[in-house]
Amino acid sequence: MGGVKIAIVGGGIFVRTQYIPRLSEIKNLISLSVIWSRSQETASAAVEIASKHFTGVQCKWGEEGLLQILQDPSILAVAVVLAAQSQVDISLRLLKAGKHVLQEKPAAASITEIESALLSYKSIAADVPGKPIWAIAENYRFEPGLLECKKLVAEIGDIMNVQLIVEGSMNSANPYFSSSWRRKFTGGFIVDMGVHFIAGLRMLVGCEVSSVSAITSHVDLALPPPDNISSVFQLENGSAGIFVMVVSSKSPKILWRIVGLKGTVEVERGKQDGQHGYLASIYGVDGQRKSSFHPFSGVTDELKTFLHDVSQSTLEQGSNYEADSRLSYYEGARDFAVLEAMLESGMKHGAVVQVKKF
Repeated sequence: MGGVKIAIVGGGIFVRTQYIPRLSEIKNLISLSVIWSRSQETASAAVEIASKHFTGVQCKWGEEGLLQILQDPSILAVAVVLAAQSQVDISLRLLKAGKHVLQEKPAAASITEIESALLSYKSIAADVPGKPIWAIAENYRFEPGLLECKKLVAEIGDIMNVQLIVEGSMNSANPYFSSSWRRKFTGGFIVDMGVHFIAGLRMLVGCEVSSVSAITSHVDLALPPPDNISSVFQLENGSAGIFVMVVSSKSPKILWRIVGLKGTVEVERGKQDGQHGYLASIYGVDGQRKSSFHPFSGVTDELKTFLHDVSQSTLEQGSNYEADSRLSYYEGARDFAVLEAMLESGMKHGAVVQVKKF
């Protein structure tokens, strides 16, 4: 089997339900070598699923298994899919060993951790030949529906207002509901889920969020606090908007709406012909609506982009190859910083908080 030789660090729900099936769709581009987890049991369960698609996947676990991955020169890249509290440390160890890393979001567990991680990465990039890529997996930056809307936003003139409404469905039927790390994490599901929507927002408006004012609350006691957030945000381009997020609603809805001088663009998650995806719409000056539906393919497209970057970086070693900026760790840090500012504002009863810049 050809392609980039990779390992997966982590064997949880997302590895079993997303990474393995999505990688199997592009198996001409990769050779899946190892799946590692802290426990042998979790690693074995993931390897069993992967073996249906890939031959010869090895099962490794514990510190000894991790050292074997670090020391194996044939493994060029590693996907790190772990609890947010432990991803950064392991990513930095892998980068130091010269591996390219695709780390799951969120970028870290706190702003402090992001700041020290970026300092460590800078010194690793200066020391390790070929400057290993540190990418954050944020499939929303690759979703065709959102990319289509980004193009449409260019047609509606100056932005007057932005609305982002998220009513999630994080209830006991969801496999992530009882995930312990999300419950021990500051901001819990708001941060873990919310970074996606902020990534979509920042991409659509094409500029950064400069400050926020938010009210947070805890209503559904089955969820960790807070489970609701209502925020006003100021964009660097001078326009403003609202972000409303309910972690668990009986009427799930995900909608970005951007109102411009010459029209309005709207993108909403939905289903068409049995496929889940995004309905992208533009209302022109005449008020007429034009829409197109785009099935989800962000996870696959993001993985393809990362593998392309790893291949190019390997081919052009020493040339400081620049990877796709949508995958940059800095982008993940900026998504996190917006939510962190909203949570801080919520704790300060809606005081205006400046968003940390990266």
